[in-house]
Amino acid sequence: MSEEKWTEDELKEIKEDIMSALETVIDPEIGIDIVNLGLIYEVNLSEEGYCEIKMTLTTMGCPLADVITEQIYAAVKEVDAVKEAEVKLVWYPAWTTDRMSRYARISLGIR
Repeated sequence: MSEEKWTEDELKEIKEDIMSALETVIDPEIGIDIVNLGLIYEVNLSEEGYCEIKMTLTTMGCPLADVITEQIYAAVKEVDAVKEAEVKLVWYPAWTTDRMSRYARISLGIR
């Protein structure tokens, strides 16, 4: 068995870096980042630097899906540990405003 590349703490820190990078991706229609909107469901990183991001969109027919996806690729490329990334759109569980952060709710006037 090969030795692990990162310790558990290092992996946690890298995932935090990835999430910070994803916070720079703003939903163009809503004006809030995809992390605070609750669109990111899961982030996985392999020892080889392959990053898989499972996310959803606020609506299934979102016309800006490609724009958001391209911004995600550009953002996670800035994280040194990420060598390759893939965005997988998932529709379950369906996104609701309950997934939004307190910051996003306040910004949009949702209680």
